[in-house]
Amino acid sequence: MNKFGYAGEILNVNLSDGKATKLPTLNYAEKFLGGRGVAARIYWEMVPPQAKAYDPENCLIAMTGPVTGFPGIPGGGRWLICGKSPVMEPEVFSCANLGERWGTWLKYSGYDGLVVQGRADKPSYIYICNDTVEIRNASSLWGKSSFEASDVLKGELGGDVSVLTIGPAAENLVSFATLITDDGSSGGSGFGSVMASKNLKAIVVAGGDMRPVAAAPEKLREIANRVRLLRKDTWKDWLENIPGKTKLRPCYGCASGCYRKNYEEGGRSYKFFCQPMHVYWQPAHEYQRDGADTALLAIRLCDHYGLDTTIMHPMINWLSLCYQEGILNDKDTGLPISKIGSAEFIEELTRKIALREGFGDLLAMGTIRAAAKIGKRAQELTPPWVVTRAGELRDYDPRLIPANALFYATEQRRPVNQMHELSHALWLWFKWIQKDDDAFLSYDDLVTVANNFWGGAAAVDHTTDEGKALAAKKIQDRTYAKESLILCDFLWPVIWVRFADDHTGDPTLESQLFSAITGREIDETGLNKIGERIYNLQRAVLLRQGWGGREGDKLLDYLHEEPLEGVFFNPDCLVPGKNGQVESKKGNIIDREAFEKLKGEYYALRGWDVASGLPTEARLQELDLADVAADLKARNLIIS
Repeated sequence: MNKFGYAGEILNVNLSDGKATKLPTLNYAEKFLGGRGVAARIYWEMVPPQAKAYDPENCLIAMTGPVTGFPGIPGGGRWLICGKSPVMEPEVFSCANLGERWGTWLKYSGYDGLVVQGRADKPSYIYICNDTVEIRNASSLWGKSSFEASDVLKGELGGDVSVLTIGPAAENLVSFATLITDDGSSGGSGFGSVMASKNLKAIVVAGGDMRPVAAAPEKLREIANRVRLLRKDTWKDWLENIPGKTKLRPCYGCASGCYRKNYEEGGRSYKFFCQPMHVYWQPAHEYQRDGADTALLAIRLCDHYGLDTTIMHPMINWLSLCYQEGILNDKDTGLPISKIGSAEFIEELTRKIALREGFGDLLAMGTIRAAAKIGKRAQELTPPWVVTRAGELRDYDPRLIPANALFYATEQRRPVNQMHELSHALWLWFKWIQKDDDAFLSYDDLVTVANNFWGGAAAVDHTTDEGKALAAKKIQDRTYAKESLILCDFLWPVIWVRFADDHTGDPTLESQLFSAITGREIDETGLNKIGERIYNLQRAVLLRQGWGGREGDKLLDYLHEEPLEGVFFNPDCLVPGKNGQVESKKGNIIDREAFEKLKGEYYALRGWDVASGLPTEARLQELDLADVAADLKARNLIIS
């Protein structure tokens, strides 16, 4: 296999002995592409199943993909952090997807990825500049916020470096602490705390002159230009704006952009985008007439301390419910909980969680664990906001969108990259039936999309489980390939298009892109088959860590027991039913028996054992995972 699209080496730094070695990327790339695939394979090889998230044996793995570092590609600047996460019980392998320039700078220094093992004997940071790899003293940075540490390092090393760092929440091992780049891209799954457990404050990449080369640069430009045209005005008016404050700003290296915005405050640029902007938006606006400034403060504080907004968001709203019911009050918590929505409350809350002071020490465990400690009624108040065992925000409710139930049940954290396919399409259809001015995706268009991407028109009828197992499998396989290339979730796959006769995109674009970059000819089916291999590898990783097969593939109980009341983009829970008839799923629950049947259909499509949810030896061998099959067989985690 040639080197087109790759830097060629993966850097391995052991903090315990200070040694840096290199792994050949191409030993992994042919079977696992890059990104999530290569990270999962390295994790499988290097991390003992019994290792805990904060053990030195756990690896923090940062990986780029063959698309990373080609700035002309829409959404082509992504990279991943992987490792064992402390957020869930049991702790499991997980991933976080980030953007901005850190991953590109790593690749420009000659590395497709970075594996960090061990634990330093004192606070340290890693400095990477081409062949210069040094572990340096970071004692003076310990205790500083994420951005303060970045500013100090950039002041010492020069502005033309990219810094990945952690804040006080990570240093105090808050289970959901993030890591963040100097330009504001953050990663969840508790990897900030994993980084801190290694006594690692930051990773600085100077960026070199080793630019990746495409096998067919003209073809690559042609595909990139086509995608830019297809994605024109895709996200028009998709997100709120604060006039005079926020403005559109694409991630580093993105040639098209989406609806991502930034704003300036105190000489620094901050993000205003998607879920993070909503972490305190509603409480702030309910508390005061114009709560925009307070809502923006909340985002900055979460990034300042390094707190995951997908967990902070539901936690804040759960705390509000607990206060309203008299379960919690100002005196007992030491928080101004009666003033939720104020600047005073969010300042105290974030500080106490990050420093694990008083009641903040309990909340640092996450909403689900904290509620269990407080009592039964506190637990009963989590469903309106929490949807995963990691305590993450409920948004694309599986009681509304049946296939999403399989994503939530089989993934270790909120699988937003998978849920966006069906959910965004449903959102656009909802705008069409509401006759919104910018609506364009009709029911007939939705059927065309389903035939091209989800295995058939049955995927469109949201009142039945028919076709949902196939749609889920196809989406997961495609997503795992996408997260290994790596491509941005907001721009890929090109499923629906505003300016096209049938408003559908082209499912072959990813394979064309990969072939143009690497020179490795592959079609849509072949690329998705690699995605399926990577998904099965992750399944093996999870099983080896105690996931439990069919028993592990479960939803939170309330999804089976409490009727659906509404979804943020669709309050009346309207969906297309048989032949496009508009139906409401308000009041729906996920029937347990029907869901077990759906899981069985899904397992059969994957070639797994239907009764146990375990992979079969034959299927893993067919996917060229014979060594993985042998390991699982020795542990009785596979069906022969």
